[in-house]
Amino acid sequence: MAEDGARREVDLTPDCQACAALCCVLLPFDAGDAFAFDKPAAVACRHLDGHACRIHADLATRGFAGCQRYNCHGAGQRVTQEVFAGRSWRTEPGLLAAMDRAFRAMRRLHEDHGLLTAARTLPLTDAEEAERLALLARLDAATSQTEASLIAYDTGPLPRAVKAFLEALRLRLRSRQ
Repeated sequence: MAEDGARREVDLTPDCQACAALCCVLLPFDAGDAFAFDKPAAVACRHLDGHACRIHADLATRGFAGCQRYNCHGAGQRVTQEVFAGRSWRTEPGLLAAMDRAFRAMRRLHEDHGLLTAARTLPLTDAEEAERLALLARLDAATSQTEASLIAYDTGPLPRAVKAFLEALRLRLRSRQ
């Protein structure tokens, strides 16, 4: 079950098989050490075959170490399966912009969740731990799995509150050194 009592644990493990290859179409990359060619955002990678990468087993040797290192923290499959009920931009091209917005918001939500979860290992004061748990509870409430709720999260005050909390922790812990 969850850390911190009754909270549910958010699975931040990517499952590419349950995703519509959102990172492979939505994210841009520039040719260099991590990518063998340029790819603009919202354009499917030329190595995609449906929702699968034809060169996945050889990413690093083919010049795509950046793809190998990328981690969406489980946002891709949650957007594909929970928000869009398994629908895909491949069969419904008009979904691409909505999936992009939802993916970016879910990824941010998952990253914030992961950072707050990791913060439990820091030497927190009682007040900081209470604030951390309150922020995690608010993040859990923000995951109602609708496109509208994700956009509301992304544009609302909660990401700023998480950032401010983490920044305050960083400054306090740095001053102790």
